[in-house]
Amino acid sequence: MEEDAGKLIHDEWEDCSLVDYNRSGVPLIEIVSEPDMRSAEEVIAYLEKLRLVIQYLGASDCKLQEGSMRADVNLSVREMGTKAFGTRTEMKNLNSFKAITRAIEGERERQIDLIESGESVVQETRRWDDAKGESYAMRSKEDAQDYRYFPDPDLVPIVVSEKMLAQIREKQPEFRTEKMRRYKEEFGIPDYDIEIITGEKALADLFEATVALGAQPKKVSNWLMGETLRLMKERDVDASSLRYSPENLAKLIALTDRKEINSSVAKEVFEVMFEENVDPEAYVEEKGLKTVNDEGALQKTIEEVIASNPKSVEDYQNGKEKAIGFLVGQTMKAMKGKADPGAVNRMLKELL
Repeated sequence: MEEDAGKLIHDEWEDCSLVDYNRSGVPLIEIVSEPDMRSAEEVIAYLEKLRLVIQYLGASDCKLQEGSMRADVNLSVREMGTKAFGTRTEMKNLNSFKAITRAIEGERERQIDLIESGESVVQETRRWDDAKGESYAMRSKEDAQDYRYFPDPDLVPIVVSEKMLAQIREKQPEFRTEKMRRYKEEFGIPDYDIEIITGEKALADLFEATVALGAQPKKVSNWLMGETLRLMKERDVDASSLRYSPENLAKLIALTDRKEINSSVAKEVFEVMFEENVDPEAYVEEKGLKTVNDEGALQKTIEEVIASNPKSVEDYQNGKEKAIGFLVGQTMKAMKGKADPGAVNRMLKELL
């Protein structure tokens, strides 16, 4: 456990480094692993698992791009068959999984090239430049004494008892593995949905809160897997920054269940809800988006569409089933999207 000392910003244009002290004093937890990983893929798998555990604990949002989770990569190479580790280097403060992967692969190649050309790897701290795909030496660390370790007389020893550990274990939340198992048993949604939803704690929280309000689990999952992920990708939004509430998602699902709005209107409302967290019931009422259930008005519109499109009518009556799709589209357009497509299809077939 330590405190952030600040952040160095390396300005390539001016060829200088700037110091940002805004994060000074922010508490940090440094987790040091054993040298157990043998590839970039293993490192990323480890970090993704670690990120999820910390997110589920509520200790941090672990946004690498914002600096709330960073990684230092220590790497060495050795010839096949040898047991002793090679000389390691350290690359500091990598802030994306992509950069970590590229840094590992780049540093591995650099060390192999050095050894194969008869040179030695120097134990040092290096900086990875992801834009250039290269690393640069920052400072040498030949021995542990370079760290200037010394005991601090003001820091008292802390003994972590078994009782304390037991109390902490009791307070642990439901982690992803247990949550995945429960979703399968309790909600019966597909494994793929479960994998995606539990992969972000914020999505899992949103899913559970919406289901708790009475929405069907699969319908909630469909909105998360479909429109939510689509808009997140389009607008570069992460799950922890989603604005709409579980209450409003549950209301939107209920509106479609009651056939008060059709699916295309629901998507239109959702886009506004995604941005502004509007109450979908109030929005539908205000904008006059409710489905028209007046069969007389609908029949009149369909009759007008049939009269205006004799060629499509003839095609349908000659066995071209697809022709009815055009007539449904023209009816929906005339009704300004406020008709139930199922009712339009049924009524068209009856009149034809």
